[in-house]
Amino acid sequence: DPQQLELTTTSKRKLRRFIVIDEVVDKLYGSRVREYFEENNVQHKILALPTTEETKSMDLVLNILQEVQDFSIDRRTEPIIAIGGGVCLDIVGLAASLYRRRTPYIRVPTTLLSYVDASVGAKTGVNFLQCKNKLGGYTPPVASFLDRSFIQSIPRRHISNGLGEILKMALMKHKGLFDLLKSHGKYLLDTKFQSCRSSADHGDAALQTTRIAIETMLEELAPNLWEDDLDRLVDFGHLISPELEMRVLPSLMHGEAVNVDMAFMTYVAHVRGLIAAEEKEQILQCMRGLELPVWHSGCSWALIKTALRERLKHSGGQSRMPLPTGLGVAEIFNDTSEETLERAYKLWVRD
Repeated sequence: DPQQLELTTTSKRKLRRFIVIDEVVDKLYGSRVREYFEENNVQHKILALPTTEETKSMDLVLNILQEVQDFSIDRRTEPIIAIGGGVCLDIVGLAASLYRRRTPYIRVPTTLLSYVDASVGAKTGVNFLQCKNKLGGYTPPVASFLDRSFIQSIPRRHISNGLGEILKMALMKHKGLFDLLKSHGKYLLDTKFQSCRSSADHGDAALQTTRIAIETMLEELAPNLWEDDLDRLVDFGHLISPELEMRVLPSLMHGEAVNVDMAFMTYVAHVRGLIAAEEKEQILQCMRGLELPVWHSGCSWALIKTALRERLKHSGGQSRMPLPTGLGVAEIFNDTSEETLERAYKLWVRD
């Protein structure tokens, strides 16, 4: 906005920014972030914090808010900046929504999972009473800045973890994205989602994959940002995984737990006759190619029943179960019997 730019450049007041950065990201990029603000003559405070599922709590939110209060920001013109993975973006978003009832914030995702998932949408939150994201709200950021160069410094397992959420969108909404993951999955893992002009065989698979994943996610979220409609295809992989992820912390990352859930639900879809045996095998083969777990010993039949009971409580008394009805197409079902679920579970265990 030229008017805002003129006001900023002519104002006698110095630009000020409060930044929360994940402590691991700070070790890798902190000096460049500080250099950027110094070169642009911005008065800044950088708060480096351990942002993990284990530390994702109201205590950390209050810690941030104390620092924000000490720094003293203008809640209308000085957005808080979050630089990190999905946990960092969730925590900072909640803190910003609480400070003076709502302070603008900016998301800068640094992992593949947060790039295609947490950067999109309005959710903020923290864990509470051993339950994932039990406290939170819907406060969209004023902007998300996406830079894939951050992804080159994260471990291979974290990239595989992000591919779980990309595969979710492929299975629910986009056969073309599924084909991209099937054909280029190993290449994307090997190159850490960087665009390599030298590899003509793969084109710009990283750009295509992330763009389609984000666009399909936005198609689903934008008309239903506040979740007024509880029938959501983006809930695929999120029926059992919240219970599983919290129960086995830290052995499964978020995208891995989601994939275990999706693998089981693929069997449910097959047992219901929604997908053929060949399609089921294609899905599982793709998951293995993306180096994602298709099973976890912690996902017992008892846990599945508990998770689905919780689901009923929070989705208006219906299971609202998204299931693939082919590759890249899906529907939501409320009539999956316990007998069907148990048959699917036994087949899954056997395989």
